[in-house]
Amino acid sequence: MSSHVNRRHFVKQTVLASAGAALAATDRTAVAVTQAKPAAPAPGPQGALPRGKIGTMEISRILLGGNLLTHFTHSRELRYVYALTRHYNTDEKILETLAVAEQNGINTLVIHTVPAALKVLQQHRKERGGKMQWIICTTAPIEPGLEKYRQSVQQMVDDGTDVIYVWGVQTDALVKQGKADLIGEAVQVIKTHNIPAGVGAHDLEVIKASEKGKFGADFYVKTFHHHNYRTSPKPEEIKTPHAEIPGYWCSHPQETAEFMRTVEKPWIAFKVMAAGAIPPRNAFKYVFENGADFSLAGMFDFEIAEDVKIATEVLAGIKQRARPWRG
Repeated sequence: MSSHVNRRHFVKQTVLASAGAALAATDRTAVAVTQAKPAAPAPGPQGALPRGKIGTMEISRILLGGNLLTHFTHSRELRYVYALTRHYNTDEKILETLAVAEQNGINTLVIHTVPAALKVLQQHRKERGGKMQWIICTTAPIEPGLEKYRQSVQQMVDDGTDVIYVWGVQTDALVKQGKADLIGEAVQVIKTHNIPAGVGAHDLEVIKASEKGKFGADFYVKTFHHHNYRTSPKPEEIKTPHAEIPGYWCSHPQETAEFMRTVEKPWIAFKVMAAGAIPPRNAFKYVFENGADFSLAGMFDFEIAEDVKIATEVLAGIKQRARPWRG
């Protein structure tokens, strides 16, 4: 009898479980069909994140970094991370990320001219009513005459770009080649459109050349992070200012901090977490205490609220900086 009851109980439970699973599947299907757009993220701490200015444009102290949105990640030898990022950050997920960033007080992003990503930014503005400001660099060649560069800048302005800066990969190369004057010419191309023009760099020599040559940049975008992490660059790898180093390194952080004290223009620090090797609180505290006015942070949607909370706490706790706020 006991065996019969147990079997009957088992069959009953199995049928109920199967029915429940079917109903759950039906519910999920109904949700997928009825929700053409994702539900709005829960409201974040609007207004809590401090802001500064570049020109007349008000910018959150933390900016949304663009590499994860363009699926380009500095993942060292972990090559699969590129594919993982591409599969996670679909167009719809990027739209969600932009919405979450705005709701947490981030009002500006920095990104490259990747056509697919720019298409999503346009969708965020025109179809979703997004207000995110764009700081973008073009990858068009910087060469004598700057014909292609002018065309690209014009297209960026027509697309609604708020601020343009000269790409650091190009400026690093131009300084090494003794062609720094072309950086100044590129800055002037941008300024003819009456928008802020910046200069990006991994190599501090670019910023030095820009200041010495009076290229007229309104702000700088410069790598900045300490070397107190396990995979930091070794002394023999950074013997010279022009050392060939991965793009996520700031090769001479102390020298960078010291030189930037003499610079009276806003400074956006990037690669502040050294491609994920430095925790956010540690990174933000270092860059803001040592003179950066703004910090890029590459974030997935699920990281934004926590990182903004950390940055807000760090900024509130800073009692002394290496340089005055310049932006």
